[in-house]
Amino acid sequence: MSPAGGNRLSSRLSRLLNLVPYFIANPGISAAEAASELGVTTTQLMTDLNLLWVCGLPGYGPGDLIDLSFSEESVEVTFSAGIDRPLRLTSPEATALLVALRSLCELPGTVDPTAAQRAIAKIESAAGAAAAHRGEAPTGSEDGTQPTASSGSREYVEDPVTATVRSGLSNRHALRITYYSASRDTVTERTIDPLRLVVLDNHSYVQGWCREAEDVRLFRFDRIDAAQELDEPARPGVDEAKSGEYLELFADDAALPEATLRITRDHLWLLDFYPMKVEQIEPDRSVIATMRFASAEWMARTVLGFGSAITVVAPQSLAEAVRARAADALTAYVTSAH
Repeated sequence: MSPAGGNRLSSRLSRLLNLVPYFIANPGISAAEAASELGVTTTQLMTDLNLLWVCGLPGYGPGDLIDLSFSEESVEVTFSAGIDRPLRLTSPEATALLVALRSLCELPGTVDPTAAQRAIAKIESAAGAAAAHRGEAPTGSEDGTQPTASSGSREYVEDPVTATVRSGLSNRHALRITYYSASRDTVTERTIDPLRLVVLDNHSYVQGWCREAEDVRLFRFDRIDAAQELDEPARPGVDEAKSGEYLELFADDAALPEATLRITRDHLWLLDFYPMKVEQIEPDRSVIATMRFASAEWMARTVLGFGSAITVVAPQSLAEAVRARAADALTAYVTSAH
């Protein structure tokens, strides 16, 4: 499954889990009004409700499945299958949840660290109290002492840039950011209309409409050098319900020059880290791949950094630039050695 596909499934699962308590709190609400509040189309909501109708508790008999009465005029939950009941965690489940919360805190922008820390403290306290009642050591404790927010939890401090981006998303305001583009090796000023937070390959991104590029882009949090929340509403040039279709780390801009590269078999992992398209597999298991680039200097420096693992097939100007850089580096080495 592609990262984009996994993200869309994760987003839909989260939405489905929230539908039952939402409709219990809003009985008889119309599908159009609910869809507007939930940020989906009416068609998508009706599809979700049809799927939710066959979900429920193990056994999956008539008394186990969620029961709904719904049409476009009215939606009502007639049997919740217990989804509205308070969640009770086992010790392993509490431990897994604590690990997940701490992992999210390590990814900028994914959660409010203050809220996450409060949740961590409550889970640790509840786990400790439950274990003490059973005469066991609390979750995560080896000596039997009850963990606390100060002794058992690491304090996570959110940097100002991340806080500003999250605020812009929450308030639906446009953002002005200073961003380092790795593919272009440049720092630029951009105005973006934020759409959502995205986690891909252990990095967190803000997905937004870039007004300069006039397209949807992903901006990695650790490459945003500065951010300012503007006093104007975000107005993305794309339907937010369809923004998941744009979840690609690199856009193949046909206006950029293209390099043809030969990559040795022991460096094929590069295909996972750079926006390359495989064109041909050679008999020796090396690969011919193409890659677009905006800066010839950056591309030459990147290719040279991998030594004999990458050979430039085309264009000739890039191959010459790599050879010139290699010759300069060799000259500098010989000079310093003497």
